Amino acid sequence: MSAAQASGGPVLGIETSCDETAAAVVDAEYRVHANVVLSQQEHARYGGVVPELASRAHVRALCGVCREALVRSGVGWSELSAIAVTYGPGLVGSLVTGVSFAKGLALRTGCALVGVHHLEAHVFANRLIENPPACPFVTLLVSGGHTELILVRAWGQYESLGRTRDDAAGEAFDKVAKLLGLIPGEGVVSGGRYLSECAQHGNRTAVSFPRALMGEDTCDFSFSGLKTAVVNYLRAAGGLSKEVHVGDVAASFQAAVVDVLVGKTMKAMAATGVRRVALAGGVAANRSLRAELAKAVSARGGSFHCPPPDLCTDNAAMVAAAGVFRFRQGETAGLDLDAVPRRLLACGGIAD
Repeated sequence: MSAAQASGGPVLGIETSCDETAAAVVDAEYRVHANVVLSQQEHARYGGVVPELASRAHVRALCGVCREALVRSGVGWSELSAIAVTYGPGLVGSLVTGVSFAKGLALRTGCALVGVHHLEAHVFANRLIENPPACPFVTLLVSGGHTELILVRAWGQYESLGRTRDDAAGEAFDKVAKLLGLIPGEGVVSGGRYLSECAQHGNRTAVSFPRALMGEDTCDFSFSGLKTAVVNYLRAAGGLSKEVHVGDVAASFQAAVVDVLVGKTMKAMAATGVRRVALAGGVAANRSLRAELAKAVSARGGSFHCPPPDLCTDNAAMVAAAGVFRFRQGETAGLDLDAVPRRLLACGGIAD
């Protein structure tokens, strides 16, 4: 191990949990020196991510993406202190590819190996912003695979306040975008952002879609019924006919999701007495959600924090940031680090 590694140099983060191959360099002060993300195009013709194709694409791209991150950062291999890699949750083949690659790098360079939980990485995206939240704070984590409210008692100490009982919010966005024919075609797997763009031209009160669990004393979420309500609305209208204003449906659907997400976050604020709220995950890039949640938190005298859109979607800067923290805590992994495709964040840290 070099003197730079021993003294706590920058961390190289690697993210391969799904269909983005990403690498980033973040220093001990949580400054991002490089953040490279390669989105795979192999899945477009299938309408969704194909795990085997994702794994193979990661194999082809990892060397180049990591090299590019180091070139952009101006950091040499001997200056790195650790290699941080996502080990779960995610697609098992994609995770194994990233973990195996990180092990090889750690073995070759003498850097420490740090395993990072993907959801913790999303939380740590808020550590990279100019005004990071002070602990404790409530995080609304919303992505294609996860929707969860997390109390961050301290960095690295988490309590789940509520999570989705079925579809994640991002998953519902993608499915409804497909139902509305908003995915432009080849080269696109995720349709959430196209639905959000379409919603800007619609009336959010045009269709009365359900807000599940809003009347219940819980911070849990449910979005499968909302998706079904869109299906039933379109079926009753005879499909995507001239009678259906797609912008109105998109805006009404988005409003229902945002209302639930904001309402449940307000419940979490009230239940915990915590006035600081952070937003994280891919759906955190949604402008309507960012605006409505910021407004609701401010109205209750709280402070709102959110990363820029490029740090909301899957990226390696957030992985490196979590890696910096875990490395500082002395939490390094051995070469027996394994991928864990299903793993939750829980009170006191990370738990199965």
